[in-house]
Amino acid sequence: MTHAALNATLNGTSAILLAAGYAAIRSGKVQLHKKLMVTAFFVSCAFLVSYLIYHYRVGHVAFQGQGWIRPVYFALLLSHTLLAIVIVPLILITLRRAFLERFDKHRLIARYTLPLWFYVSVTGVLVYFMLYQIYAPR
Repeated sequence: MTHAALNATLNGTSAILLAAGYAAIRSGKVQLHKKLMVTAFFVSCAFLVSYLIYHYRVGHVAFQGQGWIRPVYFALLLSHTLLAIVIVPLILITLRRAFLERFDKHRLIARYTLPLWFYVSVTGVLVYFMLYQIYAPR
């Protein structure tokens, strides 16, 4: 598995854990929800470390797609990147409120954190496929 594929796998795993965590809390399985969300956090942290190491070693990878797909890719990449920056403090605040058992405030912010975090995880996988699989340099 390439380093870029590892990063996509970590992002995809995070998305699956987030979806499972949401399903768990909707089913009233609080302890399972907690375990899944904490695991998603650590998987996302592993992704971030791996991503930074990869781009430190490799540098910039140019998108090779041409035509209508270029603006689609860059719009996706821009939204992914901006929300990836925004999501970090939201995740930390959301987790902190849960660990402090301030569940009323946890729920208030989690309704925004979860879909944004899920979007960042899923779009990370899409960016990987577009950059390294579909439109990979030949």
